[in-house]
Amino acid sequence: MYLDSAKKKEIFAKYGGSENNTGSTEGQIALFTFRIAHLTEHLKKNRKDFGTQRSLQLLVGKRRSLLDYLKANDIEKYRALIKELGLRR
Repeated sequence: MYLDSAKKKEIFAKYGGSENNTGSTEGQIALFTFRIAHLTEHLKKNRKDFGTQRSLQLLVGKRRSLLDYLKANDIEKYRALIKELGLRR
């Protein structure tokens, strides 16, 4: 599997503060970004996989709403996270 518990712990340790802090906004955004990148690569190879396409759209929407939440509450963390993850906004 592309995303095992060790990879999740690594992502949350890097962006969420600790590997047990799975509820942090920054950690969730980083996890969604990792999953979005994986699904995007899958869809490049499998263009007619509409279930995955819908899942990707839902993930992008969730990430967008979390980014809006972070932007409204802490603009400095938002800017740092955008820069670190390489997102365009």
